[in-house]
Amino acid sequence: MNKPLRRIAIFCGLLVLALLIRDNWLQYVKADTLREDPNNRRVLIARYATPRGDIIVGGDPITGHAETTSGDFKFKRTYKNGAMWAPVTGFVSQAYGANQLESIQDGILSGTDDRLFFRNTLDMITGKENKGGNVVTTLNAAAQKAAYDGLKNQGGKGAVAAIEPSTGKILALASFPSYDPSTIAGGGESDAEAWKKLDKKNNPDDPMLNRALREVYPPGSTFKVVTAAAALENGLYKTADEKTRSPDPWIMKGTTTKLPNEGTIPCENATLRVALQWSCNTVFGKIGSDLGNDKMLEEAKKFGFTEQQFTPTRTSASVFSDDMNPSQTALSSIGQFNTAATPLQMAMVASAIANNGSLMKPYMVDELQTHNLDALEKTDPEELSRPLTAENAQILQSMMETVVEDGTGKKARIDGVKVGGKTGTAQHGVENSENPYAWFISYAKLSDNSSPVAVAVVVEDDNAVRENISGGGLAAPIAKSVMEAVIDSKK
Repeated sequence: MNKPLRRIAIFCGLLVLALLIRDNWLQYVKADTLREDPNNRRVLIARYATPRGDIIVGGDPITGHAETTSGDFKFKRTYKNGAMWAPVTGFVSQAYGANQLESIQDGILSGTDDRLFFRNTLDMITGKENKGGNVVTTLNAAAQKAAYDGLKNQGGKGAVAAIEPSTGKILALASFPSYDPSTIAGGGESDAEAWKKLDKKNNPDDPMLNRALREVYPPGSTFKVVTAAAALENGLYKTADEKTRSPDPWIMKGTTTKLPNEGTIPCENATLRVALQWSCNTVFGKIGSDLGNDKMLEEAKKFGFTEQQFTPTRTSASVFSDDMNPSQTALSSIGQFNTAATPLQMAMVASAIANNGSLMKPYMVDELQTHNLDALEKTDPEELSRPLTAENAQILQSMMETVVEDGTGKKARIDGVKVGGKTGTAQHGVENSENPYAWFISYAKLSDNSSPVAVAVVVEDDNAVRENISGGGLAAPIAKSVMEAVIDSKK
């Protein structure tokens, strides 16, 4: 071969080599990046070319699919009772992406998860339509309906979280106001208009906010059960019925400020039982001050405060501050100052007490399945922590049951069932100028001493008469209906 031909051959060889390198770079190194690029319309077309798998509650799908009549996308998502289930499902939209379970479990639902590769390949060979897998939740449909209807009928904003104490299964997760994800599932003009109306800038009620998982509220007096647990765990008091060293009025340490109680209630040197029954600020504020910031923070952390939870939907972290002085610790110990909690967090508190001191990790996905119902992954219950001993948990149970039988939580009573609870009315706004939040946390115990459900309810009602707002009045009836729904579903 002469010299010019040899040079041309080498040059052509280099071009071929460059093409091979480029091809391998695109197909292997950059494949994931290109596939996930939001501007890659071929990926989006393929994503909506087959029916999406379903999210399942109690054996029934709460999602579906419909064929579109125009555009590049063949299918879009539909939802049954979408507004009720939105805090669980989230949304998936041809135009606006996805969130919550629809996003977290997108690989299973869309059929692109590697664990579905063999099944989808087999379907392709046999000519069957490719389908996504299913996400089976832990939710209880009756409990969810009771929670959502209770909030809706109340007329304000709010949230409910309910847990099975022995496993950590989430049974209800409701938020109000809500939205129907079906209205934004497509990519048309009506979807764009619905999306615009849901934007917080245009809708101050923020219906897309998952209040059960993402909003943190001052928990008010419901936090006193955490303070009571800290008192028992640290040996400050050993029983529910020994008198506390609690003057009334009590002046917060380092200040000249009296910590007030609500109304005329028997709080001077009250026992823990009586103090919880009537929600004595002086008793629990002084307990927090006596124990100090470090011990109170340690106990709050054992219940899950300061950490995000992954259910698998991520929650906001509930707050109990460090580096507080004694008066700030006192206020935080009655659920005010900087203390803030999600409804799920306060359901976790009630759950741990009901479960004899064992806090189970909350979760709402029970199983992942192929479209023909073969199991891919099963969630096993897992203990998250032990905030208190079984003995102290049982002491606290007896105190919370007194609250419902003879205290501020009477509207949560259920015939033939032991109910433990704690009311809360949490102040907020500049100098407490806003209407308070009404809280109630509770659990139910059956005759065999098992506890099928623990609940937390918070109600925001900007239009209510301030004097009429109370956890026992607004939130306890909702908690009762949720507990009854769970109990009835087990009969």
